[in-house]
Amino acid sequence: MNPRFSWLRARHLRLGGHGENIACKLLRSKHYRILARNYKCKAGEIDIVARDGAVLVFVEVKTRYYTTAARPAEGLTLKQKKRIVRASRRYLRQIEKPAVVCRFDLVELRMGRFFPRELRHWQDHFSAAIVAGGKA
Repeated sequence: MNPRFSWLRARHLRLGGHGENIACKLLRSKHYRILARNYKCKAGEIDIVARDGAVLVFVEVKTRYYTTAARPAEGLTLKQKKRIVRASRRYLRQIEKPAVVCRFDLVELRMGRFFPRELRHWQDHFSAAIVAGGKA
């Protein structure tokens, strides 16, 4: 493996992990209960699984440096949404609660050098039905 690629990959993972830590703090401040982080299965990965009252929330976190022109949310593709929905279904089967009310949120961070310069939380950012229909 190219050492330069390895260093860039590690930097990318650190940024993502830092963004997820900040997202968890934000969600806790809104009285969400964090149930899982980085839930992985063959179907995909979910950054954060939380509970907002009686609603189970699957949260995708997108983090970019502030100097990047594109908004972090623009990086959430239809393909990624489909993976998140498939992983959420697997999670619901695993906890044996297939009929629980759930939603898909997005937390977007634009990081400055040491702290977030922008932090946004979109509740119900996308729905499983729209993703299944092929629309973003």
